[in-house]
Amino acid sequence: MANSRQAKKRARQSVARFKVNHSRIMRVRTFIRNVEEAVASGNYEEAREALRRAQSEIMRSVSKGILHKNTASRKVSRLSRKVKLLAV
Repeated sequence: MANSRQAKKRARQSVARFKVNHSRIMRVRTFIRNVEEAVASGNYEEAREALRRAQSEIMRSVSKGILHKNTASRKVSRLSRKVKLLAV
């Protein structure tokens, strides 16, 4: 357990940061799931629109420090490939 004032403050800040970051991570996962559900349903237009929204949210998470840039690019690439295969 934290003993000094500074350690107690850092513990409080850590909890607050976790709450914010966790909600952002869950938001990204929701957008990704929306794309995957649209692909599973076979609706190309819906999947394309969901991909557009998800890509924006994923890149936003990079700027917030939630995801690494390469991780985000990989996720967008894989989702794009799934949507593109749906069009064929």
